[in-house]
Amino acid sequence: MKTIINEAVYLRKGYKIDTDKSLLNLDYIYNFLTQKSYWAKGLPRKNFETSINESICFGVYFKEKQIGFARVISDKSTFAYLADVFIDKEYRGLGLSKWLLQTIINYKDFDGIRRFLLATADAHQLYQKFGFEPLNKPDRFLEKYRSWET
Repeated sequence: MKTIINEAVYLRKGYKIDTDKSLLNLDYIYNFLTQKSYWAKGLPRKNFETSINESICFGVYFKEKQIGFARVISDKSTFAYLADVFIDKEYRGLGLSKWLLQTIINYKDFDGIRRFLLATADAHQLYQKFGFEPLNKPDRFLEKYRSWET
């Protein structure tokens, strides 16, 4: 495995994780999020594009084909929120989601982050391997939620 931390390119067995947004296949990501995920149904394209522009994005590729994605919203100092994590169904079971999370957790811009949050309905065991735990004091957290679906 070759890791180039300064350029944010990570290589392993023909797979690549890269933070270069120009490599992202936006149509592929948008389709996955709005058609195959449970968390982004009804997401307007404009909101999707803004979320990409305002986040640190991690594309997962095999032979230049995008096969996964994750993004982090962060001030790069005290707080980060992990969102939209997925690996295409065809490539699951190869350890790519673990590698993606390891890459994100060790990403240089997140060194020293005090609170790293995420929400999941079904991948608790995966995220717990990387130190994520249920909220310690959930009564301190509030949300303002608005559905995109009508």
